[in-house]
Amino acid sequence: MRLDKFLKVSRIIKRRTVANEACDAGRVTVNGKVAKASLDVKVGDMIEIMFGTKNVKVEVLDLQDTSKKEEAKELFRYI
Repeated sequence: MRLDKFLKVSRIIKRRTVANEACDAGRVTVNGKVAKASLDVKVGDMIEIMFGTKNVKVEVLDLQDTSKKEEAKELFRYI
């Protein structure tokens, strides 16, 4: 699954275009490397996102094409 789509489906970032822009700006890393929006995310990957002064680090637990609000929390876990 594409990185920008995972960020939207898991509701870490609300909109796919915003996720795309964050990736283009170099604020998203996967497994310690700056990632583009088209990167293929796999279960077990570590994603770190820099939101201004706040850093969010998560581990990918599951991949789904769509998810409900309640199910979105099960796709990742905060580190």
